[in-house]
Amino acid sequence: MMVASCSRWLEEKPVAFIGPDDIEDSEDGVAVWVTGVYGNWLDDMFRWSYFPFVLELDSDYISGPDWLMSYVGAGAFQNVEMVDKLWKGPYNLIVDALLAKRSIAAMTKVSAPCKDNAIGELEFLEAFAYFILVRAFGPVPIIEKDVMAGGSFSNPRADVDKVYAHIIALLEDAASKMYGRSDAAYKPGHVSAASAAGLLAKVYATMASAAMPEGTPIMVRTGDGINARYEEEVAGTKKRKYSALVPNTFYKQEVAGYTAMDPAELYDKAATWAEKVMDGTYGTVELSPYDNLWKASNRNASEFLFSVQSVAGELIACSRVHTYYSGCTLSASGGPIQTGGWIGCTYNWYRLFDETDLRIVKGVRHEWQYYYQEKYNGWFFYPESKADSYAALGDGRTWENTVDYQCLAFTTKYDDVTDSSAEYCDSSWPFLRYADVLLIYAEAKNELGDGKAAVDALNEVRKRSAAAQMAAIPGKDVLRSAIIEERAKELACEADRRWDLIRWGIYIDAMNAVMYDDSGIYKERSSRQLLFPIPQSEINANEAINENNPGWN
Repeated sequence: MMVASCSRWLEEKPVAFIGPDDIEDSEDGVAVWVTGVYGNWLDDMFRWSYFPFVLELDSDYISGPDWLMSYVGAGAFQNVEMVDKLWKGPYNLIVDALLAKRSIAAMTKVSAPCKDNAIGELEFLEAFAYFILVRAFGPVPIIEKDVMAGGSFSNPRADVDKVYAHIIALLEDAASKMYGRSDAAYKPGHVSAASAAGLLAKVYATMASAAMPEGTPIMVRTGDGINARYEEEVAGTKKRKYSALVPNTFYKQEVAGYTAMDPAELYDKAATWAEKVMDGTYGTVELSPYDNLWKASNRNASEFLFSVQSVAGELIACSRVHTYYSGCTLSASGGPIQTGGWIGCTYNWYRLFDETDLRIVKGVRHEWQYYYQEKYNGWFFYPESKADSYAALGDGRTWENTVDYQCLAFTTKYDDVTDSSAEYCDSSWPFLRYADVLLIYAEAKNELGDGKAAVDALNEVRKRSAAAQMAAIPGKDVLRSAIIEERAKELACEADRRWDLIRWGIYIDAMNAVMYDDSGIYKERSSRQLLFPIPQSEINANEAINENNPGWN
């Protein structure tokens, strides 16, 4: 198992199917406990393709084939194994972390710094698991003790504010215990104190935005998907056209569980914790140059505050992220795609960018070939607006573009793997990046009235991808919308968009503005899709939970 691109973990002695009493009282034993808890992300969640898709597919800018999107991607959440794992996976991790913390705390032959750092890492993982749960399900149980220490299988759901208080307590303690990135004992790829600070900033910003007053305006550039396309005759040839990318102004709706919170106070805390990452309080953290950002060799870079990375050739430590987003090629070094490459962004998303922005110039696949096209030298190209330029190449290739899931804005973020022909391989999934922290800081500063600091942070992210800089400081409403849009562009295909729409209270409006996307996937949503349903197996087994979320009983 390997998480957060930690190559040193491969040097650990392999251990399999051992019990708690078999783990020695030593720093090696601490590593076994911590590695075992990290392992939940892969063997319990990513390996089986439950994650990241359960967090990713339900958003306005993501699309794919109907066999993949027809459940979570179409808002049909009930009795879906992937959604059940969204509940069970994080709780399995939490229970394992509680046992590991208790066992490490009892060790007597381990130095205090090593013990503290390990407990801090486990607290971070617990907090992240609860952060996933509270955003997906609303009120959720808080587990204070593992069952072996007297904990219960039946725990009542805690109110949203209580869950966040628990998350914050875990992260604050983790930040005080973990090594900083510059500390000699820090192991590259592990989470650090900077990771805890960055997640605290994101947690506070999530609470703050959800607590903003109803009616807060947010402009989203969007529009119909497949229904907006039509053909016109140009010089005797029929060509598809697209409706304009409409700047819709949506007004925030109440987000249940957050209304009693103070957004100004929370944004102030979000900015404070983001600044600790930005000023190097926990070690130097910086944006990677764009050309290096998504290379496999860059996975240990400081920008990646928390990533889940799989291992090539390890059955229980692999994932299919590369398969779903990039596609498996016929040979290890490349060539035509034999399977996969299904999940991509829509044309509405693609049109958000300046034409010179590296996030679409290099960050989107523009030409590719499937195995069945080889016999006639066929190739797909993207976007369709470049049809004339591809036709003018005259290189003997047959250029194709279709209005379906075969022609989406496919990201290149997950292309670089050891063997691109392997269906299960060494992909890396970035759950928290420094770019995210900068945009959280920009968001917080804007809402606190410091437009200059907000624009500076926004421009720092834009500069990396050669995007146009925001020259002037606009009004708060305009800047708010620009920051939310920047998040959609920068963090695309990183399981963030749905949660941004929900915390800002515009999920229903944004989804319904699309209706049917580029692949014909139904996007209309109602209030019941704001939360996922609790698995029926949990309701049956947990005596303290007797009803489901609204609309899912």
